[in-house]
Amino acid sequence: MKNLVETLFILGMIFLHTYSFGQSNNSGLKVPKTYLDFFISAVGTDLNYGNSNSALKDFKKSAQGIQIGLSLQTGIASHFSLVPELSFIMRGGKLKANNPLTLDESTVRFYTVEVPVLARLHLGKFHLNAGPSLGYNFHGTQKLDGTTTDLSFKNETGGYKHFDAGLQAGGGLTFKIKQKRAVLDIRYCYGLTNVSYDKEVYNRSLLIRLHVSK
Repeated sequence: MKNLVETLFILGMIFLHTYSFGQSNNSGLKVPKTYLDFFISAVGTDLNYGNSNSALKDFKKSAQGIQIGLSLQTGIASHFSLVPELSFIMRGGKLKANNPLTLDESTVRFYTVEVPVLARLHLGKFHLNAGPSLGYNFHGTQKLDGTTTDLSFKNETGGYKHFDAGLQAGGGLTFKIKQKRAVLDIRYCYGLTNVSYDKEVYNRSLLIRLHVSK
């Protein structure tokens, strides 16, 4: 967590410096263009169990999912843009059999609508972005010892919370596919909200995304 906060702080300072430079040196400097992108991504997700995470680390496995959505890049100043997004994402985590939490092999999945708002620094064809994200878990399942059941989103034992919040940070590359603009974007999502009512459960995700626009 400390390293992530330090990284975001450094990126924030870079963004502020870039913005100030752009405001005072507007002549000849280009503001990034505005694009509305459709994207699809492969998602590698994991769950962090807070104080119990170290005891579970040898039993944890990542869960693979997908993310699809829209991304709006809006140029603000030289080398700088804001990027709000709206997406559907599948995430969660797996535990091997004989683990201390569920004993049996288990897979938890959340089906989430997510809205991040990122600050993006453009460095030629490359970019860096970071910012907060809000999510709403509208459905979820747990597969336990081969049997799949729906998650409860009530304040009770075994219940989960609808709302989630976190930070995202990463970077990417812009290139051409035929006559279309394409963006490869890789980022890490660090969940800050405990999404469980009776234990510690935090979402973690690694996103590898391809954006396409005209």
